[in-house]
Amino acid sequence: MGIVDLTEISAIIATAGVLVGVVYYISAIRNQAQTKQTDLIMRLYAVYSTNEFQDAWTKVRKKAREFGDIDGINDFDEKVGGLREFNQVCLFFEGIGILLQRKLVDTGMVEDLFGGAVARAWEEVKTGVTKGRQYFKDPTIYYYFEYLYNEMRKREQARKG
Repeated sequence: MGIVDLTEISAIIATAGVLVGVVYYISAIRNQAQTKQTDLIMRLYAVYSTNEFQDAWTKVRKKAREFGDIDGINDFDEKVGGLREFNQVCLFFEGIGILLQRKLVDTGMVEDLFGGAVARAWEEVKTGVTKGRQYFKDPTIYYYFEYLYNEMRKREQARKG
């Protein structure tokens, strides 16, 4: 009777050890995924805060007033197509939108770091993007940037109640 009790206790301890190991492993994997996600977002934020990006963004904001007056192909090329900074800004937010849509980044962290900037950027470039979609007959141009904008708006509206 003493040997059986010792064997059962030993099995219970071994099982508990395995369970603790599994819980620790799952926790470590989650922590690693969160750390990678945080690192990715902070790298994007580092790009966002560079002088080069901020200069591009300033140029786009100044030029955006002209987007509503676009008339024809040549005018589009002059006002939007030739504006390298327009694509630089849009592609940056497009990338964040793709990551968000695929759930590779946390929506809350994206909102905390970029929320207001996303809204301002989309509202500035929306006319140019719309004209580009019409010009190229491609409704998917900067689709994920628009998706990102819509997700940030949903969170803002939910927060307001």
